[in-house]
Amino acid sequence: MSGQVGDLSPSQEKSLAQFRENIQDVLSVLPNPDDYFLLRWLRARSFDLQKSEDMLRKHMEFRKQQDLANILAWQPPEVVRLYNANGICGHDGEGSPVWYHIVGSLDLKGLLLSASKQELLRDSFRSCELLLRECELQSQKLGKKVEKIIAIFDLEGLGLRDLWKPGIELLQEFLSALEANYPEILKSLIVVRAPKLFAVAFNLVKSYMSEETRRKVVILGENWKQELTKFISPDQLPVEFGGTMTDPDGNPKCLTKINYGGEVPKSYYLCEQVRLQYEHTRSVGRGSSLQVENEILFPGCVLRWQFASDGGDIGFGVFLKTKMGERQSAREMTEVLPSQRYNAHMVPEDGILTCLRAGSYVLRFDNTYSLVHSKRISYTVEVLLPDQTFMEKMEKF
Repeated sequence: MSGQVGDLSPSQEKSLAQFRENIQDVLSVLPNPDDYFLLRWLRARSFDLQKSEDMLRKHMEFRKQQDLANILAWQPPEVVRLYNANGICGHDGEGSPVWYHIVGSLDLKGLLLSASKQELLRDSFRSCELLLRECELQSQKLGKKVEKIIAIFDLEGLGLRDLWKPGIELLQEFLSALEANYPEILKSLIVVRAPKLFAVAFNLVKSYMSEETRRKVVILGENWKQELTKFISPDQLPVEFGGTMTDPDGNPKCLTKINYGGEVPKSYYLCEQVRLQYEHTRSVGRGSSLQVENEILFPGCVLRWQFASDGGDIGFGVFLKTKMGERQSAREMTEVLPSQRYNAHMVPEDGILTCLRAGSYVLRFDNTYSLVHSKRISYTVEVLLPDQTFMEKMEKF
């Protein structure tokens, strides 16, 4: 199979030849420096030679740093192998491998407490390299170039816990690395069984995706099993996803190929908490309370908070104001999350709440019960908005 690529304009042919010359010094250490490989970097930067070269040279640094040449021989920690919910299973009509990501049963918090962030990222890069190797094997088998993959994200069970800040930050970091180091390998990113909360989750990560990648996101509605067969033939789809493929023992989920994750047992935990950064620090005097107000403009927004206290435990609750403009006591407001005392001086607290109504929400730190000690509270509060386009799409389902 030659490295020649058919559908290039004369000016693109010229750019490709020039690009090859400009990066002559690194060609020998690249895994497979054929025209197809070089074109991925040129296309990702709209054939701008300088930008494409910068991108590829940065990728060479990344290859070294992550030791990508040996990553397929690397064994991730046991907890990651057992509980990271993904897998490669089947091919589409053009021979592209299909990668599944089972978001709803992924316990990202448990994984981040049981393995380092670097190990989790490295495991994801290992998946990318496995997919590229699978493309290579498919190219040899079919006698034509296979260079793109399909990703299926199963969001059944996606909940507020999946919007946990350190988990979202890990995803953001992975997406940035993906855009910078694996350009032009995604054919479609198909989302199935997405709850309304997906619109909020997508809004948190979309700025880490290129415009090109965002255009490849396809959300399937209630009829998703039938619609999936338009992308992938039934004999290449697990029964669980509407196809006819099973494991040798007849299992419809194809467990030998796809890992469905699950809750990480606490016996794997290496630490009790993930280190957090806080945006504000305030003092709450003895016998008093601190109110933090957030305007929620429309239903469906999500409030996310994390806090730690210094000097003892602290009461915390969320309230909805009944009168705008003036400070109200807890008694005068509508209780949304009942106030209770937290040992936030020992273990930081974090929480998430979907706001079902618009209005002014008050996060109230309560020290009224302490007649002697004032407390120092470090906290971060954010309002997470849904992505409007996806919200409208999902309203139709």
